[in-house]
Amino acid sequence: MDIQTFAIGSRRVGPGEPCLVIGEVAQAHDGSLGMAHAFLDAIAAAGAEAVKFQTHIARAESSADEPFRVKFSQQDATRYDYWKRMEFSAEQWAGLADHAREKGLIFLSSPFSDEAVDLLTRLGMPAWKIPSGEVTNPLLFERIAASGAPVLLSSGMSSLAEIDRAVAWIRKHGLPLGVFQCTSQYPSPPEGIGLNLLDVYRSRYGVPVGLSDHSGTIYAGLAAATLGASMLEVHVTLSREMFGPDVPASITTGELRQLVDGVRFVEKALANPQDKDAVAGEMAAMRQTFGKALVAARDLAAGTRLQRADLSARKPASAGIPAEQLEAVLGKQLKRPIASGAFITRKDLA
Repeated sequence: MDIQTFAIGSRRVGPGEPCLVIGEVAQAHDGSLGMAHAFLDAIAAAGAEAVKFQTHIARAESSADEPFRVKFSQQDATRYDYWKRMEFSAEQWAGLADHAREKGLIFLSSPFSDEAVDLLTRLGMPAWKIPSGEVTNPLLFERIAASGAPVLLSSGMSSLAEIDRAVAWIRKHGLPLGVFQCTSQYPSPPEGIGLNLLDVYRSRYGVPVGLSDHSGTIYAGLAAATLGASMLEVHVTLSREMFGPDVPASITTGELRQLVDGVRFVEKALANPQDKDAVAGEMAAMRQTFGKALVAARDLAAGTRLQRADLSARKPASAGIPAEQLEAVLGKQLKRPIASGAFITRKDLA
């Protein structure tokens, strides 16, 4: 199947392109603008190509009725209060976007309201990452359609039928599309990651696919790269001792460096398939060193007709008859006596 590739800014995404590694900050900044900027420096230094935040505007997306998924905060009486504390002003968001671009990072942020879409549109979003909880929200889709920018669709809370409807809507509006496998567990156990769904989405929709990983490890991302994921998004923390609900589902910036290096290693390996016979030919000299040749298993008299019990093998293969030619040697007669452990050569055989 031909996969429809697309560009996020100047970066093409899809088959034949390197996997786009996205460091997700989400709320790891805990409402601190300085911390948010520190994340940008650390994610860029780790080798990721993109950074993603979440743009929350409490009054536009939440209410006093929204419950905590997990009551993690001692300083926020309600979930609404928490979202309020996570807000940045339009000017602060612009500063973060400028900082990201200065660091060579693609700046992304998931919107959670119409107002967030408008704010991010003014910043020139090169793509829209739709969070799992917004896949069934047509109001948000209508807002982003006018931009014409690609849509990166997360699937964590949705059935296939719901994803189908979202994909159909996006295609109807002519927007480039990528679909992310995502499991909305924090952290996701290995049995909940759903790597098999990468191929399901790729074949079902004919688009580049990605993994939005919440395992808190580098393993799922490396597996996804091996399975041909075009995008990889991982939550990032500066330390496992940091505060916040996403820390257990995050990797450290040091681990992000390992992940990026590992993904590039996997890509290079996949891009260079091996011809086993050609490799064996290239290893001919090494085989002479590490292979074994036939030796006398005990003192053998001249005239001995060689039997299996008369023979053993030792390195290097270049010293005598290669051990792999054992069958051709059996039954041959010795011209001279051979001491135990001595190599047997063709000149020794009648």
